[in-house]
Amino acid sequence: MIEVKTEKEIEFIRTASSVVAKTLVIIKKEIKPGISTFYLDELARESIEARDSKPAFLGYRGYPATACVSVNEEVIHGIPSRDKIIRDGDIVSVDLGAVYKGFYGDSAITVPVGNVEKEHLRLIEVTERALIEGLGAVRNGARLGDVSNAVQAFAEKNGMSVVRDFTGHGIGRHLHEEPSIPNYGPAGTGPVLRTGMTIAVEPMICLKGNAVHFLKDGWTVVTDDGCFSAHFEHTVCVTEDGCEILSKREG
Repeated sequence: MIEVKTEKEIEFIRTASSVVAKTLVIIKKEIKPGISTFYLDELARESIEARDSKPAFLGYRGYPATACVSVNEEVIHGIPSRDKIIRDGDIVSVDLGAVYKGFYGDSAITVPVGNVEKEHLRLIEVTERALIEGLGAVRNGARLGDVSNAVQAFAEKNGMSVVRDFTGHGIGRHLHEEPSIPNYGPAGTGPVLRTGMTIAVEPMICLKGNAVHFLKDGWTVVTDDGCFSAHFEHTVCVTEDGCEILSKREG
């Protein structure tokens, strides 16, 4: 069952999402060659807790950190480490969640570091644009498949592929709620979206093949072919004629 939220509940989700957005702005400014992913994780935790919120990922199903920091061929769920040093030419995906008064916000960005190859810059651009295309299909009365298809169509039109093993999701009192939101599939299918539903749309796009696997840590997901992947995500609320981006970042 997909829950329609009350105005008060949406306000709590909006606040949690704003905390995530503000934290991602801080982290993005700090991503540069020579820093560790652990340093970014520390920043994330400090920022979230300073805003009267709690990290959503820390301890979730045993996850050991505040942020997921995934580099290059790592698609999602990269565990921050003091030994993982960001280098010139990397692309860094940061996925982050916060809890405010029992309600969740979730968002992700991918950031180029220094002298990044053109095809990897284009990967980031296509992935972010795929998110925008997906959100453009969100409105009262639309089908969930319209959102999924918009993401897939844009990625594939640009010669890239969508990860099929992981999806976006509903969000609210829990980090992951119904519905599951694939980044592929036919338009005009799936549940009907209604005003007041809150969802997290998150394209994970690969430069080439979309086959992925887990590393031995049980969390980090990487591409089978070793090619780069990018990840963007927003928490949004369905409105009558579109959606409100609750995790919108300044600038």
